[in-house]
Amino acid sequence: MNEKKGINTSELTLLIIGSTIGSGAFGITSDLASAAAPGPAMIAWIIVGIGVLTLVLSLNNLSQKRPDLDSGIFSYAAAAFGPLGEFVSGWAYWLSAWLGNIAFATITMSALGTFFPRLFKNGQNLFSIIVAIILTWVLTFLVNRGIESAAFINSIGTICKIIPLVVFVICVILGFKARIFTADFWGNVAQNAHSAKSGSIFDQIKGSIMVMMWLFVGVEGASVLSSRARTRSDAEKASILGLVSLLTIYIVVSVLPYGVMTRAQLAAGGQPALGAIMQHLVGNWGAALISIGLIISVLVSWLSWTMLPAESLMLMADDQTLPSSWGKVNAKKAPTRALIITGVLQSLFLFSLLFTSYAYNFAYTLCTAAILICYLLVGIYQMTYSWQQQDWGQFTIGLIATLFELMAMILSGWKQVMMVSVGFLPGFIFYLQACKEFGHQVTSKEKWAMALIAIFAVASLILVANGTISIN
Repeated sequence: MNEKKGINTSELTLLIIGSTIGSGAFGITSDLASAAAPGPAMIAWIIVGIGVLTLVLSLNNLSQKRPDLDSGIFSYAAAAFGPLGEFVSGWAYWLSAWLGNIAFATITMSALGTFFPRLFKNGQNLFSIIVAIILTWVLTFLVNRGIESAAFINSIGTICKIIPLVVFVICVILGFKARIFTADFWGNVAQNAHSAKSGSIFDQIKGSIMVMMWLFVGVEGASVLSSRARTRSDAEKASILGLVSLLTIYIVVSVLPYGVMTRAQLAAGGQPALGAIMQHLVGNWGAALISIGLIISVLVSWLSWTMLPAESLMLMADDQTLPSSWGKVNAKKAPTRALIITGVLQSLFLFSLLFTSYAYNFAYTLCTAAILICYLLVGIYQMTYSWQQQDWGQFTIGLIATLFELMAMILSGWKQVMMVSVGFLPGFIFYLQACKEFGHQVTSKEKWAMALIAIFAVASLILVANGTISIN
């Protein structure tokens, strides 16, 4: 018998859940309450659920039908738009990955403030930033030594994610009051807290999308993990079950709290949001449990995500869209130069947190805006490939995914997308160096594309300077 070894459906589903849940589940409640009342938030969840489902289905379809494209999701951009398309996707993914680590750093420092308020305060003082920088370099050193794939470390992280969330859900269900949940279901009542803003249902839905999309950064890992399944059907089932499970967890964690505290109270809760709710429900021990679970969980996720940005640079160098020196690895097969470059940028960016009162929100919205660019290119290639194959069912899935990513970028994140474009300016210098090194003749279309992105970048800097785009 030659039965293929691999991960079964249930095991793969748990891997997908564990690899996707990060700090967002612990911090979404206050940000969502700032954006929307429960009714509009639930509508936004339906929209986001459909959009993310079509993205996962697109990734599954492309991984099955184009197994030759093996450089991550950048490969699909390359197939659709050539070398520059792969560079744009890969560079955006790199930006997203290390910006996500900034979000990990800020929420970790806030959680430490639960135990050491005089030192860490709200997690945005100079001491917090110094500690975050030290942690950044400790994790960079560990990854450079090849420790990022230790199974027992990931297991600890998964347990620390699940236990506090289960306890939180039980406490919220016990403390849930329907009259509080329905008191301002559509957001028509003026709020007393400045951070909870009333608006039209459309505005509230729009404001919720970027908050929700942060929770799914990394969902593309489902298609990568699916390659380790015993059969394709196992992979397909696990991807759908994993996504449904994630949606259920996120919706319960983010919507049920509207029934235990008013929207204004939730919006003013600070980070980690679940800690503030547990403090309200059961006292100090609840907030401490959330903070301990969050700190361990995020540190483990942070360790894994320290490798991701460096690995993306290595893959791009291997595919000749960055200079070959960026892809060099040490004896432990870790890309040392890419790790150092990423670590330096993360350290510098952490100091920007001194100038914004919404550091966590600022970091994760930029992270999400960057990853939306990658997801958009996946949707476009899903449409292009399906059109060529005359597979109209898959074409429709790609169309929905593309429209959703465009909607998310335009309606709720256009300012962040504009700011992300600034990050491409130094990247183009290295892309042109790679073109020279590998003998790639830059086409007129590529020149026009780079010029257009540069115009967006300059415009965004002007908008930041005149206050139209604010990091606060």
